Amino acid sequence: MTLNCKGNLIDLSIPKVMGILNHTPDSFFDGGKYQNETAILKQVEKMLNDGATFIDVGGYSSRPGADHVTEEEELSRMTPLTKLLLKHFPEIILSIDTFRSKVASACLDAGAAIINDISAGKLDKNMLSTVAKHHAPYIMMHMKGTPQNMQQQTDYNNLLIDVIQYFSERISAAKALGIVDIMVDPGFGFAKTTEQNYEILQKLELFKNLDHPILIGVSRKSMIYKVLKTDAERALNGTTALHMAALMKGANILRVHDVKEAYECVKLAEELMPC
Repeated sequence: MTLNCKGNLIDLSIPKVMGILNHTPDSFFDGGKYQNETAILKQVEKMLNDGATFIDVGGYSSRPGADHVTEEEELSRMTPLTKLLLKHFPEIILSIDTFRSKVASACLDAGAAIINDISAGKLDKNMLSTVAKHHAPYIMMHMKGTPQNMQQQTDYNNLLIDVIQYFSERISAAKALGIVDIMVDPGFGFAKTTEQNYEILQKLELFKNLDHPILIGVSRKSMIYKVLKTDAERALNGTTALHMAALMKGANILRVHDVKEAYECVKLAEELMPC
């Protein structure tokens, strides 16, 4: 199982780590931390040195109830950031966390490699064709509604069947337009209760039937710290525990705030996996 990132083939038979950099003032864990060039470059360099294969950058906070950001504001955050990172780290494999086709197109033109879309193309009718035009790998996440109202949309006929059917439909739509490299993200915390998040993680191996790499994003989320009665700052140990569970159930990419700990998880999981 490989991804073609601008001609660079990434082997996902061994799981990889994607480091998160939120260029936003209000993301749930690292919002406001990385606003100036020095802080941004220092953090990205650290994540690459700690073992990140990909760096995922975003300019629109998608935490529950987050403030809406205009397309112009997101573009003003993301385009210069993409150029900055490619200038200082020419070999970086940059993923752009956006649901807007104009932002995706501008960042891909600037040298980004992957689009990570929380809406799987449902919030912008031009997203899939934009990704196809650029021959970019595409991460599609499951969500209902928008970040502003998704937590009021947690009703399902059958959670696992509904989510897998959602991906089947979105994968078909993406492939019809010529997108080849597709990854699926179950969307932990997006239109799901804490119990529903754990139900998906318990049955994560079912998503392998989609025959596409599985990306997991549980890093420091409320599904961890609510159970542990703590907060995002103190949720690293819980994050690591769930990362190992996800790897054992077939996850191919861990999208994380703490790269070193996730990379160590992958190395240990390799030792446990059958030869």
